[in-house]
Amino acid sequence: MLLAVCYVLCLNYADSKEVVGDGFPPMWNSVPENLQHFKIQNSKVIINPWNYRERMGMYKILLNITAQYLDMKQPDNKQNMLWGLPLQLGWQFSTGRLAEPLALSTSGHRNENQTRISDRSWWACVNYYLSVIPFLGAFDAGFFSEYPYKIEISKPNEFISDFCFNVTDCHLLSPEAMEEWKAFFEFIKLPRHELEDKTGDFLFRMWKAHVVSISKSLPLCAKRLNYASKPERNFGIDWASGVEFIAATHFLTDFKNTNTYQIYLPHRMLIQGDNAPYIDDFSEGENRVLSSLQRIHKLNRFTGGSLLRLWKKAMCSEKGRIEGRQLLQSISTSVNLPLINIFGVLKELIRNTSC
Repeated sequence: MLLAVCYVLCLNYADSKEVVGDGFPPMWNSVPENLQHFKIQNSKVIINPWNYRERMGMYKILLNITAQYLDMKQPDNKQNMLWGLPLQLGWQFSTGRLAEPLALSTSGHRNENQTRISDRSWWACVNYYLSVIPFLGAFDAGFFSEYPYKIEISKPNEFISDFCFNVTDCHLLSPEAMEEWKAFFEFIKLPRHELEDKTGDFLFRMWKAHVVSISKSLPLCAKRLNYASKPERNFGIDWASGVEFIAATHFLTDFKNTNTYQIYLPHRMLIQGDNAPYIDDFSEGENRVLSSLQRIHKLNRFTGGSLLRLWKKAMCSEKGRIEGRQLLQSISTSVNLPLINIFGVLKELIRNTSC
């Protein structure tokens, strides 16, 4: 069974697609980079996450305030493991996944000038739990303790009960996700002599919070899937399932790694008639990602979740995670299935009997 997931996860692309432009999210230079750039009213900083620039601004601020803790080797902050979050939001924006579903054309593209984020977007809803919750978690962990104002998040037009809008509300609506993100931000602030080289621990805690956020968001956001085409709806579900497999490897989501592999995600919304791996205007890599995610989800569902449990068991040692990451990363260097990595993962599955 694990051999099957190794085959599926090994997205061994044959094409040589490269990162377009400088790799930064759309409008990166024009988004807020500190709390003073947001509206301040009644001793509160008002952040509107239904505007792309403001939601992206929360990520830019998180990168800025964690630079001294999460990018200890380079001055440009590109080794910060939080880069995966804004880069994913940028991909969702540029591919139309944050736009009003009814405003989308039949081509799956969007108007790039529209910065409004729709509260009917499934992707926007799930991302809320990966943007607002981490941001408020950092606030709760004391990262803005010197700032004299509280944070208030603007409400959407619809589905208000699916979201929370300040630290107190979010602890009530999503206590597990808030606690995990707060714990992550508290942990990275520990004195360096206590941490030494704790990148692995940082990644473990970040991915744990990431998975908890998605898990909390899925039932609340599910109704929005009705606004998407069937292929797009299936892709979203497959994507959410696939994240858990990636998370188990403690994949480093810094600027370079995220950009390297994110370019194989679909460059537009899926529409009726799209059937991977046979979508004409998708690259071989994009088609392979879609079909591979489909297989992962189907296999895991068919086995009642046993596939994910076995994968996590193989990944519970550092050696196993190295093998798992190499298996994932081999997509850019090998056309053939890297059997040596598969055997390494299988060996760790047998060895990790205590997991």
